Amino acid sequence: MRSGVAPLLTNLDYQTEIFENRLKKRKKHLWKWARRNEITCFRLYNRDIPEVPLVIDYYEGYLHIAEYERPAPHTDEEHDVWRSRMLASAAHALTVPEERVFFKYREKQAGHSQYEKLAGDTVTLQVHEAGLQFRVNLSDYVDTGLFLDHRLTRGMVRDAAAGGHMLNLYSYTGSFSVYAAAGGAKSTVSVDLSQHYTTWAQENMRLNGFTGADHRFVREDVQAFLAAAIRRGDRFDLIVIDPPTFSNSKKMEGVLDIQRDHAELINSCARVLSSEGMILFSSNFKKLKFESDKIEAEKIADITQLTIPEDFTGKRPHRAWLISRPRRERKGATHARQ
Repeated sequence: MRSGVAPLLTNLDYQTEIFENRLKKRKKHLWKWARRNEITCFRLYNRDIPEVPLVIDYYEGYLHIAEYERPAPHTDEEHDVWRSRMLASAAHALTVPEERVFFKYREKQAGHSQYEKLAGDTVTLQVHEAGLQFRVNLSDYVDTGLFLDHRLTRGMVRDAAAGGHMLNLYSYTGSFSVYAAAGGAKSTVSVDLSQHYTTWAQENMRLNGFTGADHRFVREDVQAFLAAAIRRGDRFDLIVIDPPTFSNSKKMEGVLDIQRDHAELINSCARVLSSEGMILFSSNFKKLKFESDKIEAEKIADITQLTIPEDFTGKRPHRAWLISRPRRERKGATHARQ
């Protein structure tokens, strides 16, 4: 290459070779595992090679590729060359037509900006997981609507939901609610501030045949919902909380900072938890310092290692805790009515 070429394009052939070799190795391993476990959507590559900071997810014959910020300086033209080469290499190594490859550039996000629609034509798929169906959007958002790293966590929710009343906070597209309903929950309540994602959650529930008054969707600020539920004396047997790290939506009161607010948020949930109930709290904030000493519950367990699936081995995409036995129990409280 010419003298002074940007680091981004230095040894491009070598980057391509090691990238394709890595993808083929991952494909050989994960295809067998996925077929054996009837998994059709999974993570293939997660910034394994420092020079190729991409994240690649497979969705039933399609690739969803996200690029993270890179330190090497480069022009837009140089980046276009590099990106085109990497996308073509991924398609070739994984035998996926290039028209089925979708690319996103993922910057550090604040609030709900990762949920904002990108430009371009909309491409959605109906995918399958553990006998259930979900609609994913490969084209419009940084996130597709189904967090693959929570596959095992969703299974835990299904196993724990039978015969109980389930509350899903920051419910996004409602996948935890779908699993709870599939597990035999008497009722589910999904709470999210976004009308778009509330509608998406309703669609996912309908795809799986869960309709009617037993499955309710509430478009409201979570803190406001919890305050009202505490006043009513509502009770839930299973509460799932998977909040954003930070949110400053104009539709909510105040600002959510999960480091500052997680203990108070969990304590509010504990006040609407049945005596034998369970809270599942998760966060993808890598710097979170979990303040268990501030949480009003007798039993707190870090279950992170039990929730990381095979395709995320060696990474820690999230952390998760189970909280039970609330210390404060109101007399005469009843389950939330639908």
